Amino acid sequence: MNVSVKFCGIEFPNPTVLASGYLGVTGASLASCAKAGAGGATSKTLFMEERPGHPNPSVLQFPGGLINAVGLCGEGIKNARHEFEKYKELAPENPLVGSVGGKTVDEFIECAEIMASYPVDMLELNFSCPNVEGEMGRPIACDPQMTAKATKAIRKVTKKPISVKLSPNVPDIALIAKEAEENGADAITAVNTMGPGMLIDPYARRPILANKVGGVSGYALKPIALKAVYDIYNAVKIPIIATGGIVTGRDALEMLMAGGTLLGIGSSLMYNDMQAFEIILDKIREFMKEEGFEDISELVGLAHET
Repeated sequence: MNVSVKFCGIEFPNPTVLASGYLGVTGASLASCAKAGAGGATSKTLFMEERPGHPNPSVLQFPGGLINAVGLCGEGIKNARHEFEKYKELAPENPLVGSVGGKTVDEFIECAEIMASYPVDMLELNFSCPNVEGEMGRPIACDPQMTAKATKAIRKVTKKPISVKLSPNVPDIALIAKEAEENGADAITAVNTMGPGMLIDPYARRPILANKVGGVSGYALKPIALKAVYDIYNAVKIPIIATGGIVTGRDALEMLMAGGTLLGIGSSLMYNDMQAFEIILDKIREFMKEEGFEDISELVGLAHET
């Protein structure tokens, strides 16, 4: 059985990719995921300036999943080259995706140009982070025209593949994915967290997160993310990095059948630690053997054929 994936011309040994935002941006921590079985890794989103992030508590579990307001902390993209070089030294066979952010389109362009000069295989444009508002007073991914404008501008400054990360907090995510595709995106990452949401401590009589609100992921996000991937697959011809609530191997199979080619893994690490990648891959291999599939590509979009 073949579980390797060719995505935007890049060879991944398997479809699991560390999602952005988990395990920081150090080359060693990202490479540890490759050693644990991940096919590749995505860095935490970097901006031009260093960002301290939000104070703790910033991540909480609840019965329906996770809620976080980490705040996109990072050292600033100009200071990060050595981390990407370290990753390539430790995990040369596992592709690296560099995630970039920006408070304005101009900052996105500048960050993308710098990231493209680093030893990354492709870029992820985090247009959808709920902690950052774009020029329109909301995340870029919530506006089709802004998504088109930013994608087109960034396409001009790099030849490396770019994936546009979209938000589930929109009425028609397929429309926005189409705008990204038509303006130069090579792939779509779907989706970021939903919300924002809130948890309150009745005894403290106040919200638990220091930031009060945060993005919701994990089990609660999975059905929303699954439908987003399904809808996007119907709307575009470019491939999808499906992410959002993938905890088990069955979740991963559903995402593949909805239309994902790569699988962004984040939530599973909270429940299964570094065994998450192998747990998911073992289930995929088991299913393929039981059902008679020889290549993982046969699973992609399968739910659209029934």
